[in-house]
Amino acid sequence: MKVLSIQSAVAHGHVGNSAAVFPLQRIGVEVVPVPTVNFSNHTGYGAWRGPLIPPSDVAEILLGVEERGVFPQIDVVLSGYQGGVGIGDVIIDAVRRVKAANPSALYACDPVMGNAKSGCFVAPEIPDLLRDRVVPVADIITPNQFELGYLTGTEPASIDSTLASADLARDMGPSTVLVTSVERPDREEGVIEMLVVDNAGAWLVSTPYLPFKVNGSGDVTAALFTAHYVATRDAALSLERTASSVFDLIETTYRSGERELQLVQAQESYAAPRMQFSAKQVR
Repeated sequence: MKVLSIQSAVAHGHVGNSAAVFPLQRIGVEVVPVPTVNFSNHTGYGAWRGPLIPPSDVAEILLGVEERGVFPQIDVVLSGYQGGVGIGDVIIDAVRRVKAANPSALYACDPVMGNAKSGCFVAPEIPDLLRDRVVPVADIITPNQFELGYLTGTEPASIDSTLASADLARDMGPSTVLVTSVERPDREEGVIEMLVVDNAGAWLVSTPYLPFKVNGSGDVTAALFTAHYVATRDAALSLERTASSVFDLIETTYRSGERELQLVQAQESYAAPRMQFSAKQVR
């Protein structure tokens, strides 16, 4: 499998492509990473250095990759955080050209906007861009529950309302929706859940909740789920593999006491997931 991943890059720590590329490589996926920023560190520190890469430069990199004859080999285009409107146009155009070269290629979009605790943390125009132009051309999307609600104009909370919101998102274009954090009021204490919906049904997986937030875990989740799903077309199995790997990554990071994802230290959890969580079919 070959993935064209258009995301941010950081020198220190692991977010964007700096989080997604190594786990994909560790499960045997060839990655073509195209950076949208080249920062010293992620912005959660409150200070960082380095450039936003102009959309025209990102387009030039993509053109060079296309000129090397790579686009027919691309199985998946993956995108995450979009810093400005211009980069959205570049990604949409790249998806169009990749699919023209390989009609079986898929586009997986992580529609990064924010979360329930922090609200939106992207530029004001980004949520509308994602909802109106980017998500409709995606095959797979991986929003959290807050982002799913914004995309669909709903307030998902229970399993039923989250399923209804996922169906509305699927009506927009994507056939597969992975909701990366389901926090329903009636869930078992001390757990957090993920939900996936595709044409075959819907499945929920629960993992223990660890009381800390680490940047980049969503980028790893989107990358691993996408790769597993494209390889197997089995939503439940892909959810179980992803949940197993990401939980072990987060637990390794939590136990380390470090602020950044322990991406290298947890590498066996991607290559050989323990499969300690079972997905339950909910529809």
